[in-house]
Amino acid sequence: MRIDVLTLFPEMFNNVLNCSILKRAADPSRTPPLVSYHLTNIRDYSNDKHQKVDSPPFGGGPGMVMQCQPIWGAVMAVEAQDPTIPTTRILTTPQGIPLNQQLAEQLAAEPRLLIIAGHYEGVDERVVEKLEPIRQISIGDYVLSGGELPAMVIIDTVVRLVPGVLGHEDSAHHDSFSKGADRLLDHPHYTRPRTWMGQDVPEVLLGGDHAKIETWRKQQAMGKTRERRPDLLQGE
Repeated sequence: MRIDVLTLFPEMFNNVLNCSILKRAADPSRTPPLVSYHLTNIRDYSNDKHQKVDSPPFGGGPGMVMQCQPIWGAVMAVEAQDPTIPTTRILTTPQGIPLNQQLAEQLAAEPRLLIIAGHYEGVDERVVEKLEPIRQISIGDYVLSGGELPAMVIIDTVVRLVPGVLGHEDSAHHDSFSKGADRLLDHPHYTRPRTWMGQDVPEVLLGGDHAKIETWRKQQAMGKTRERRPDLLQGE
């Protein structure tokens, strides 16, 4: 999978993409790597001599709006770098559809993602329309300073689902909200020692009866979901 990120602040991504699972996914010792990351500064495609990319909104109001031309120029140039791979375009925006596990699973099946990190008050709607088809995605009902953090969240949720990235494929399959977990919250987990500060590991997990363990885990997942996220059971 190729992941392109178009942003005003590419330096924000360096530490995130060079740590843990995201770094391992792009390990160059694999031929080819499972994932490759490509950061592009939108300012590099501004026609303004000062690399200006924003302007006050028509109609008045606070803040600034990202202009069409730098975004359009960046997208066209980046897609032309490897035109043989079909691109799924994404814009991070509070007005987008909510990111969830099912959407992450869909994106993980795509060969190439191009993520535009919005900033300021927003992006000129004309370039958004010109870039259709484009998925507008939000990571929650709140507003951040820019789309860089949402872009990182999208990358993390997607990359761990790419086959071969995780050490054990069932790790993702049984995560909270995943198909293997019946789209419920995950069950509680325990490890050594068997007793810690007077608290024991549930006895069912120690007996070796895998059928009983599976039943217990499903019951725990259902109970936790009913307590914390009853909205997930509305279709039950």
